[in-house]
Amino acid sequence: MKVPLADLRAQYLSIKSEIDSAIQQVIETSQFILGKSVADFERAFAQAHQVKHCIAVGSGTDALHVALWALGIGKGDAVITTSFTFIATVEAISLTGAIPLFVDIDPRTYTMNPEILEELLRTRKIPKGVDQNLKIKAVIPVHLYGQPAEMGKIQQTAQMHGLSIIEDAAQAHLAHYQGKFVGNFGIAGCFSFYPSKNLGAFGEGGAVTTNDDTLAQKIRLLRDHGQVEKYRHDFEGHNYRMDGIQGAVLGVKLRYLEQWTERRHYIAAYYNNHLSGVGDLVLPDELPEARHVFHLFVIRTKRRTALQKFLSGYGIATTIAYPIPLHLQKAYQHLEYSKGDFPVSETAANECLALPLFAEMTDEQADYVIEKVKVFFRD
Repeated sequence: MKVPLADLRAQYLSIKSEIDSAIQQVIETSQFILGKSVADFERAFAQAHQVKHCIAVGSGTDALHVALWALGIGKGDAVITTSFTFIATVEAISLTGAIPLFVDIDPRTYTMNPEILEELLRTRKIPKGVDQNLKIKAVIPVHLYGQPAEMGKIQQTAQMHGLSIIEDAAQAHLAHYQGKFVGNFGIAGCFSFYPSKNLGAFGEGGAVTTNDDTLAQKIRLLRDHGQVEKYRHDFEGHNYRMDGIQGAVLGVKLRYLEQWTERRHYIAAYYNNHLSGVGDLVLPDELPEARHVFHLFVIRTKRRTALQKFLSGYGIATTIAYPIPLHLQKAYQHLEYSKGDFPVSETAANECLALPLFAEMTDEQADYVIEKVKVFFRD
């Protein structure tokens, strides 16, 4: 048996007629950039997350950058986020001219540790490679792997220090915390629709959600060269527009997202039930006040390299997200962080491994993965 990390073809085949019809409609109307399919998706995605506005853009990276840009964050400013995330979170900060500052993660959730955030803001202990006079303007908590960050505590700290919150919800479609969907806790929420995401396009795609009317209007103009109408530009923007075909595909898939999310949750619970107590495995911990949507099912083990090689030999795909925390990446060496600055992030980077988990996964595939993991630790 072979078990992929995800099976995009199986997902497509399950809704093929609807997807093909939606794409054909875009071709026939020739609304290839934005257009009705994108507008319809924006309304549906906003409704699904109980948020006022959704602005579709070209990628999750675009979403993060345009949200920061619209808030006026730039040179002389700093934005706090975590080191244990995909580089896009931090690239977006740097693209505005602002400086990223890192805090460590919680070992249970892999999301921003609120106590360490508060400590950084209280002590202003920032690396020597950074201008000490920077104005800290915003914080980007990352809802990593589909687990919402502890937004209650983060909100309190941000409000106390006058910071804007931009949620990185790239992996957390339909996740919620204390009954509220992600994308509602800050001034903006940023989503990715990369093909392998829980809600994936047939290419690149992203969106910004917000309940702020003024910000929504600013982002809509920024994504289309600052145009208020054709060839009339009130300010400079960029081309962050979503393709019509991506809007059509996402509109179809969104109708199935809740069903797919429930299946992901079932498989994650099945894994947790059958792998509990096996070897030195540390299994995902879902906060009681949150809904984890399991974009990835991430375990930790000190024997990661050997386990990954063993599973690969049996046709089981795995992935490491992320093997090098950002404060140790060459791209950010100018900030002058050091090894040991964020020990929880570094441990996660050394030990985390994602097992296969996708909505189309069969019980037989899950049993096969569980069996082989148990065999590895038994041997």
